[in-house]
Amino acid sequence: MMMNVLTKTLAAVALAGVALVAQAQDLKIGYVNGERVLRESQPAKAAQAKLEAEFKKRETDLSETGNKLRAAVEKLEKDAPMLSESERNRRQRELTEQQREFERRRRELLEDLNQRKNEELSAVMERANRVIKQIFEAEKYDLIVQEAVLAGPRVDITKKVIDALNASK
Repeated sequence: MMMNVLTKTLAAVALAGVALVAQAQDLKIGYVNGERVLRESQPAKAAQAKLEAEFKKRETDLSETGNKLRAAVEKLEKDAPMLSESERNRRQRELTEQQREFERRRRELLEDLNQRKNEELSAVMERANRVIKQIFEAEKYDLIVQEAVLAGPRVDITKKVIDALNASK
């Protein structure tokens, strides 16, 4: 009697497993590589070009300031033996203050750039998510994921998303 119940339970579990496998084969799953979308799509490239243009002057100015500062340090090192101690100390204080100002401006530039980059990439990802939703609905996907440890080429729809983003304006 007990063996009969165990056999029936095992048979039910086996049938459920077969049904689950059959059902899983009907699932339509897609994977999107978000990093690739942000690297290869035209909206992402346009955002990058926009950022480069927006920050080019500040980066150039900062680079020129850094070059002048290095030249001033080299000049002080060269002239130091001929300078009085008070003059050498005065110049070192000035260079230290200029170095602090340079570092402050560099940090501000990096913070501003990172903030703007996050804004621009967020806008691109919002557009990408709208495209993904359209593909999801139009092609009747059951699941689309953007992060996965591994995904095979059969489920990778990244190129389709990039192409749709590039086509939309």
